[in-house]
Amino acid sequence: MEGLSDTEALALLIRCTPQAREARGIAETLIEKFGGLAGLRGALARELTSVPGVGPVTATRIQASFVLGRRSVELVRERLGPYRGASDVFEYLGPRLAHQEKEVFYVLLLDSKNRLIRDEVVSIGTLTASLVHPREVFRPAIRECSAAIIVAHSHPSGDPTPSKEDIEVTARLRSAGELIGIPMLDHVIIGAGRYVSLAERGKLRGGR
Repeated sequence: MEGLSDTEALALLIRCTPQAREARGIAETLIEKFGGLAGLRGALARELTSVPGVGPVTATRIQASFVLGRRSVELVRERLGPYRGASDVFEYLGPRLAHQEKEVFYVLLLDSKNRLIRDEVVSIGTLTASLVHPREVFRPAIRECSAAIIVAHSHPSGDPTPSKEDIEVTARLRSAGELIGIPMLDHVIIGAGRYVSLAERGKLRGGR
């Protein structure tokens, strides 16, 4: 489910309606009309039902999904509290990444007190590498007015030792964060029951 696009996830909600065959098209219209999930999240029922194919039941289902999402995020924020170190990231993402066969790259969005706002999958790579661009990492951070970010990704091999590419990506993201004004606090690599913090290794201070 983590690999679903916004449109695909929304289409799954809509497929429970008589318009199942048109679900993808309706989802694309909603995403376009409201400017993505951020705009859709605040849409009123009457605004949702103005889209052809979206009836009162579907509108209520969409709104309910955002309510549940907000509540789940609040529960996670209460449980995690302020970010204290890489072990928090490992505790949070480790179970999700334990059985992934490809590299999955996450960005964790933090508020001004270093509490989690939400997380987002940036990329799902091959068995050996993820392709990550700063704009894909910082786009959700800018959209959510994040005060800082943490990035993390898995090593399906089970060995969290940073590769040359991992270190290069870290340096590129660190520089982008400094330029934008949204610092990257850490890059955590998660393997089988182990993790490596590039901040703890000094790689967020420009070290090589």
